[in-house]
Formats: sequence, structure tokens, C-alpha cells
Amino acid sequence: MAPDMGRRLRRGATSGAVVAAAVAALAASQAPEAIQPTTDNAGGDRAVGAGETAPPSGGGSATGDSPYYTALPPLNKPGGPAVSINLPPVVTGPAEAGIPASVLSAYKRAELSIRSTDPACNLPWQLLAGIGKVESGQARGGRVDGNGTTTSPILGPALNGVGFANISDTDGGAYDGDRVHDRAVGPMQFIPSTWATWGQDANGDGKKDPNNIYDAAQAAGLYLCANDRNLALRADLDRAILSYNRSTEYLNTVLSWFEYYKRGTHQIPDGTGVLPVDRSDDRRPGGFPSPTTVPFPSVPTSPSPTSPAPKPGTQNPTPTKPGTTKPPTVPTKPPTTDPTPPATTSPAEKVAVLSVAANGQLTATTGSDFAKTPRAAALDASGKPVPGVSVRFEIVGATDTRFAGGRAVVTATTTASGVASAPALRAGEKTGTFKIRATVVGRTLDAADFAASVTERQADTLVPVGATSLSAVTGTAFDQQVQAKATLKGALAPGVLVTAQIVTAKTDKEASAEGPTFKSTSSRTATFRTAVDGTLTLAAGDLLAGDKAGAYYLRLTTPGGGTVFVELKVTEPATTPTPTPTPTPTPKPEPEPSGSSTPEASPSPSTSPSPSSSTSTDPSASTSTTPKA
Repeated sequence: MAPDMGRRLRRGATSGAVVAAAVAALAASQAPEAIQPTTDNAGGDRAVGAGETAPPSGGGSATGDSPYYTALPPLNKPGGPAVSINLPPVVTGPAEAGIPASVLSAYKRAELSIRSTDPACNLPWQLLAGIGKVESGQARGGRVDGNGTTTSPILGPALNGVGFANISDTDGGAYDGDRVHDRAVGPMQFIPSTWATWGQDANGDGKKDPNNIYDAAQAAGLYLCANDRNLALRADLDRAILSYNRSTEYLNTVLSWFEYYKRGTHQIPDGTGVLPVDRSDDRRPGGFPSPTTVPFPSVPTSPSPTSPAPKPGTQNPTPTKPGTTKPPTVPTKPPTTDPTPPATTSPAEKVAVLSVAANGQLTATTGSDFAKTPRAAALDASGKPVPGVSVRFEIVGATDTRFAGGRAVVTATTTASGVASAPALRAGEKTGTFKIRATVVGRTLDAADFAASVTERQADTLVPVGATSLSAVTGTAFDQQVQAKATLKGALAPGVLVTAQIVTAKTDKEASAEGPTFKSTSSRTATFRTAVDGTLTLAAGDLLAGDKAGAYYLRLTTPGGGTVFVELKVTEPATTPTPTPTPTPTPKPEPEPSGSSTPEASPSPSTSPSPSSSTSTDPSASTSTTPKA
């Protein structure tokens, strides 16, 4: 039955000379083309669990109910003897318990990754091993290259409805080479339509490849944890396995291998695993190769005699010479109880030193990926590599740099060469130095520290776009925009920090003490960042002219050497001449009348004599104009 995919994951003593030589050898053994698998879905193609918004196709199963191997694990315990009593030396318990190194590493990495982001799922790697066993015989006995990709594709039969689901082609043959029907692909046997939803890039090579054991194991773990399952509960465990292939026989077969691997297993070289026999459809169609390389011999029904039987009719065989008769061989009685298995030592307990594997300087510019990531080598007391060791990488210091997925702490497992590689690192916006510390999980050994640094993004060229000379009047703002474009080695340089200063001469090292200012800072220095197209724009009005007329420059500089100057001219406002006032005319004096003895006197125009009129204040001197009677 198809699970509801509306889930949201809950995120989560040796000499120095020996060690140095061993680390150098380990570093040299890592071919440049060999991509070290990462953990915690560090490939960066999407967040863990991002594929859970759509249900699987294929009728509700990951494999489209493709055929699977039905061989059950041996009855003897994984740690028991290599042969059974009275049986020829055939491949039994210990060989079946061996899992190829890369395949085992992929299962354990997937468990660590998903437990860090979805601890409530309780995914055990042994469950992945059980499914990998019945689906592909552990990637055909570990026939994978250095990156975990199968040496040839593993394909199931065409899902044409004959004995299994009928699924028409969904990938144009991209994964399975079949343009008519889908086929299950890879060591975990995903059909293309399910892989399109759940595919992962767990080894960080930039591809989601169902034929890569790291990618496939990570995807299988996420698929099994879907629908908020807790695999520590038997009901959820059963539902998870049945979501992979809806068959009760399939469920029982996987559970048998799951329990078998939980009792003990060990790592074997890639390509040497035991291939399974007997498939659920009892044939080998499609891309499945014949899996048997060492046929199982027939089992005798009774023990073979220790000496040949006498011929019929011969009652008295010829006696041998005295002293030449060998005493009969007395068979050794087998022990009645299982021998005590040797004490096992975990990989972590074997580690004597954890060292920094040569990987160059860890540097990056703000907001970009580090070109290299930390790699730590786990060595035993003799300087030999120790595989299967869990190594914790932790970012230490004041930085916003993080591993893929935004985590400051991640865990990786050492490969067969004893080297653990941290997932990709991405720098934040904070510059400076910090450390990445590697420690062995569960041990108190000295840590391996890596120095790392983040610098500003750079631009080696900064060119003006548009006007290179602006003018404004004191007390106003420049009404034209300023624009420049930053590049680094000819490519656009987005997010570059640009320092802007007002200077009075191009050779000045400090900002001017007077002149224009930036509106945003009210000072003569400011910082900006280039846009996604590498351009920097100061809009009209962002520069104020100030109150001091003169010639100035706007200097823009970037880390990496980019520089540009824009001339700023500040002038005084135009003056209007003051007009000369028009003088007020002086009034002319009135003309004096004749016969008047004083200026104040005014002749009376009246012709009528008046008794009170006189020209003098002296009555005796006045002349009357009226005749006397």
C-alpha cells in the first residue's frame, strides 16, 4: 500500500615518523578522480526528505514488486566456524556475514545521516544491508568502483505486467535503457519513477545515480523512514519493508537477513562478496546476470568411510609386514558446544592517532563554497589505516561558515584507506579565521585541527557606467546617478564589497574633511555591495553637495584591486546684483508774494476790506483801507 508522503522529517602509541609516513601515503593514495563520499546528504542537491511531498509510483512500492533473491541466511551464527560438521568446505556463515567495504560504508553512512536529521525513525544500517542482500546481493558482491558506482548497471526485468507490475516507461530509458517499460535499477532496485522522487546525491559528485551504492542507500533509508515511521516498532518496520516490495515472502526474507546481520558481520574487500542464488521468479531475464560464481556442492547423506571396503569374496586380505601397519585414525570428537567467539574490537578502539590528511589550505570568499574540505586519517599503533571509524567534524570559532545543510557538526566514516572526508563547506558573510576540529566518536584521542579562513569576495576590475563627472550647487544633492560594474578575471563579480570615499585628490589616502557627503551615512565614507549582475548603483540624491564649493572625487575601490573615480564639482549658487535705489526729488519752495514784509505773510486775495485784516501786528503802523467818515 502506498504510504502517505506528507511527512516532514524532524530534524540531524606510535612514533611521529611512522605516523607522518603513513599519513603521507594515505594522502597520496587518494586519486584526484576518486570522489570521497559525504554524509548528511552533503551533495547539496536538496534537503534531506525534500522528496517526500509525492507518493511513490509503481503501485505503491519502490521496486514495482520486481523479483528478488530468496536465499536465506545460514543457520550457524555469523561468528561461527567456516564449515559445518560432516560437510565439505563450502561458503557458509562467515562469508555470508561479510559485506563489501564500500557497500558496508554506504549503509553506515546512510544510517548516520538519517539519524542526525530524523532520529525518531531509528533506521538501522542492518536493515539496508538486508534489503541490499535480497535486491542485488550487496551490489553483486561489491563490484563497484572507487566512487561506489557499480561496474555495470544492475537492471531488473521489464515491468510489463507478466508476474509483476505493469509500468510503462517514465524516464525515456535514461536510467534503465528501456523506452517501453520501466525496470528496477541499481543495487537497491529503484524503479525510475520512484528514483525521480527519492534520488539522492550522497557521494557529492553532482549526480543522483541509482547505480551508485552511496546514493541508493541514502535514498532507500529516506524511503523506509517515510510516513513518520519508527523502525524500532515492529509494525512500522513491517510496513516499511512491504512498501519496498508488497510480498509476505519478501518481508520474511528481508527480516531474516536483518536479524542475521544484527548478530554480527564483518567487512570484506570490494568484489569478493558471496553472490546469492534462487530468485523469486526462478529465472534470469532482463539485466540480472547469473549470480552464482561458486556452485553449492551436493551434500553427502552419510560420512565417507576412512578406508576402502573389502572386495566381495575376499575374507582374508593379504597381511602386511610386521611394523608397517598404520594404526587406525581415530576421528576427533567434535566439541559439543560452540567455541567461544574471539573478543571483537570496534574500529574506534583500534585507532591510535587521528591526523590531518594533506588537503591544502581551507579558504573561501564570503558566500561561496570552499574548494577543499577537511580530511582526517585514522591510524592504528603501527601506522596502518583503520576503516569504519566514525569521525566527528565540528566548526569552532566565530564564523557563520557551515557544512552542507546548515550544520556546524557532522559525522563521516573512514573508508578502506582510513580517511574520513567531511562534507562540503560553505562560507557565510563573516570574514576571518576559524578551526574545524576532527575527533573520533567515542574516544578521547587528541583532535585533528584544520585552519580555515574566509575573505571578502574580490573584483580585479571596476569600470564606470555612464557619467564620470557630476555637478551640484552647495546645499543641494547631486541629481545624477553613479554606476560602476565589477568583474573578476573577466567574469561578473556579484556581492563584492565596495568602499566609497570623497577625496580632494586621486592620490589622497584618507577621505576629505569637507565637501560632499553620503546621504546614508552623513559622512564621506560608505560601503556598498554589487548586485547579482556585478553592478553598483548610487541613485540620484544619494550624494549631497555640502556647503563648501570646490572640486572633489568619488573614489570606489574593491578587494582585489578594482578602482574607479567620478569627478564631483560643487559650485556656489549664482548671485543677483543689488539694484541702485532711485533718489527722492527735493520739493521746490513756493515763490514769495511781493509787498510782503515777512515770508510767513500771505496776501489776502479777498477784495472785500476786512476790519480785522492787517499786514502788521502793530496797530499804529497799519493803514486802513476804509476811508474815514
